Amino acid sequence: MSLPISAPPDTMPPPGRTSTRFAAMLTILLMLISGLFFIPTPAQAATLGVGYGNEDLWLGSFSSHGRQAYCMDLDALPPWGNTQHPELKTTLDSLSATELARLNYVMGRWGESSDPNITAAVQMYVWDVADHGNYVGRGGDGHFITRVPANVQGTVLGNLAAMRDAAAANATVNPSVRMSVTMDDQYQGQLTISANPGSLSGVVSLNHATFSDGSTSATLGPGTHRIVGIPPEGAPEYRVQASFTASHVGLGAGVDLFYTPGEQRILASASFKPLLVTAQSPVIPLDFQPVIETVVDAKFVQAGDVFTDKLNVTVTKHSWIKVNGSAVPVLAEGTLYGPFDAQPAEANAPPEGGPVLGTESLTLTHPGNYVSPGTLTAPESGFYTWVWKIDKTKQGANAKYLTDSFADRFGRVAETSATPFQPEAVSQANGRLVTPGDRVTDTITVSSTNGAWLKHNGEPIPVVFEGTAYQVPGTLPPVRGAEVPAGAVPIGTVQVTATGPGEYESPEVVLPDAGFVTWVWEVKKSSQPEWVRLYLAADWQDEYGINIESHSVRWPLTITSEVREYNVHKNGRAFDRITVTGFPDNHPEFTGDGYWGPDEQELEHTVYGPFQTDAELTDDLDLSDTPVLTRITTPAKNGVYDIGYTDEDRIQPTEAGYYVIVTRFAGDDRVQPFTSSPADIWERFYVPGDEQPVSVITQATPVAGVGEEFDDAALVQGSKVPAGAYLVFRAYGPHDPDAEPVCEAPFFTSEKIHVTQAGIYRSGKTSVDRAGHVYWVETLYDATGKVIAEGKCGAPGETTVVTETPPEVPPVPEQPGLPEKPSELAVTGGGFPWLIAAGGVVALLAAGVTLWFGRRLALLRERNGYVREEDTGIEDLMNQ
Repeated sequence: MSLPISAPPDTMPPPGRTSTRFAAMLTILLMLISGLFFIPTPAQAATLGVGYGNEDLWLGSFSSHGRQAYCMDLDALPPWGNTQHPELKTTLDSLSATELARLNYVMGRWGESSDPNITAAVQMYVWDVADHGNYVGRGGDGHFITRVPANVQGTVLGNLAAMRDAAAANATVNPSVRMSVTMDDQYQGQLTISANPGSLSGVVSLNHATFSDGSTSATLGPGTHRIVGIPPEGAPEYRVQASFTASHVGLGAGVDLFYTPGEQRILASASFKPLLVTAQSPVIPLDFQPVIETVVDAKFVQAGDVFTDKLNVTVTKHSWIKVNGSAVPVLAEGTLYGPFDAQPAEANAPPEGGPVLGTESLTLTHPGNYVSPGTLTAPESGFYTWVWKIDKTKQGANAKYLTDSFADRFGRVAETSATPFQPEAVSQANGRLVTPGDRVTDTITVSSTNGAWLKHNGEPIPVVFEGTAYQVPGTLPPVRGAEVPAGAVPIGTVQVTATGPGEYESPEVVLPDAGFVTWVWEVKKSSQPEWVRLYLAADWQDEYGINIESHSVRWPLTITSEVREYNVHKNGRAFDRITVTGFPDNHPEFTGDGYWGPDEQELEHTVYGPFQTDAELTDDLDLSDTPVLTRITTPAKNGVYDIGYTDEDRIQPTEAGYYVIVTRFAGDDRVQPFTSSPADIWERFYVPGDEQPVSVITQATPVAGVGEEFDDAALVQGSKVPAGAYLVFRAYGPHDPDAEPVCEAPFFTSEKIHVTQAGIYRSGKTSVDRAGHVYWVETLYDATGKVIAEGKCGAPGETTVVTETPPEVPPVPEQPGLPEKPSELAVTGGGFPWLIAAGGVVALLAAGVTLWFGRRLALLRERNGYVREEDTGIEDLMNQ
């Protein structure tokens, strides 16, 4: 509405004339004057709603009868009189159905807004559609937008543009909804909704059905929606019904007209009734499915006694149908199969030609418990089992109410009389290749070889299986046979209680010695509880020497070696003596038997180097890209092998640096793989350059008994030992072997041992009065007391293990004399001054024997379970 207004639209002269403009101006003047003297109309009159301005100049909604309405006639008087109740108009003046629909849409969507920027835009839209000529004649949007504050004019015009676009796209002359219910089967279906406009949504309520989330009502729009039918209890048929209710606000060609006699007409959205649509499915006939489960009344039935069966009847589809208030009767037949000489296996159907004792029938009228008539008696011992059926074809006129026939599973109930069964086992050793000291198990697959595994009190009868692991005589795989040979030694017997057919894993057995071990399993009636013995047919024993029931406890190799000289001239030759033990005596003669593979034939000795420092020679050194001087092979059998003495196996370094010899055995089905450590100081040699740095390599007595004397030894090397240098040995402990090594207060400190040249120096003897680990630390000082090299606390090579009893000393193997060195090349010296070489050779030889003897003791301890790590402190000393 634009104030002031001169006359109602039915008395207005045609727009555009001079008289019209004069009358409008006069009207405005009169309204301005009258505003000073007249008070607002009574309470029933329209009042200003939400917008901009005041009663003299207003752009926005009016409030009347609890609603917001908008001026229709630009040149009419304000509706200050008694405004009548709104009246629904589906035709109004010359407005088309589309224009009415657009007015209804805009006022229905935005007409009740409390934002003046929106209600001002609604008013401009209503004038533009309902009084278009005057609206355009007054200047249109550009004129009326000046009625709002300048800072929000852009917002109002933006709202107006959005309303025009939305009305053009979404206003609907004739809104409508169609709905249908279709069912895929008795319970699954869909509800289909189509609507104009497509954005229309409403509340859908279902009867005798739910949506997929279990609800019976939902707010939905056009589309297909899954439903689940819920028939009434016991009903033979039903329908699914649906109703759709949607608000009509803003939809349809119509408006509500607020009439004030002689004054301005105001409009609001049409008060159409809500849209209501209903739909229902066709009649859905129903059926139900009774199911029978049975339990025998007595587990043990004596000959001549009556068999009775307890039935539990349930319904797995729908509910028990009633017709004319009466339950549909269902005929059930029970067949008692037997006797059998063993418990029949559970199955979907009885075996063809199986024996039948007799048949009984029952009429079922409800879910619940029933008892068979008890007309059948037990004629003889054996197993008897019930099978109950409901045959749809035998139900007469009531067949249409049954979903399908039903048949109970065969063999579900165990009876008391039983034919003894024969339990046996097939086993497979867990761990084909193992090592001495490993804990192994055997997996047995248990079954009955003469029928089903019988049950007692509803549970499978427990059977004790005994398995014995036998050490096979000799070094070759066992020969399969029915009996255990006399030379086989049992190393462990375990028991497994099998509670039915299936797989079981045995307890662990420790395999102490190398060689082959095979399992033998048996069932002895005398080992079972008394009540179980009656169910077992006979004793049973597995065969001896089955390959999959055997382990190869692979022989551990012991390979010790020592290069003859530590220092070697450039282009000189190095020599190594390798002592191999641990192979079976007949290795590598075994050629395999189809299951166990043949022996590997060779050991490989690889000389790696040169290395700049011996600190590179660690246990975890990656040898894949390490320089190789040469590779030499020897037979994979026990013995002493001297290499480097012939042209075929010569070891001739051409560059200065450190070298190490690594021995490898690939491993086979009888012997473990072996690789010596690059950190082994006994397998190193050194080709000096112009200067050899001073270094210290040490080896303490590895094992001693309480009260037994032990010591430490140090090999000092280098081309120039500083004048006045001296060694001091310190011993700490004894300490707990499981605790971290601590070297704080020594219980033994040696005298200062003067070092004048390269050679072996000993600490002097000491002893302790209790067991534990004694940690040695040797320190090499110069004349001023500065440390040249120092050992590491707790290094394995510098640890003496003190035991409660003195260790056993293994016999020293016979060693052949050393081969003659080739005469064409010098092999020793390598940078030592002649005085050092001459003065130290005797000490070096003596020390070598001592260190070799200590190493043999350490190897013995390794075979007894002590794992020796290399003395990393030695590497540190050699890099000083």
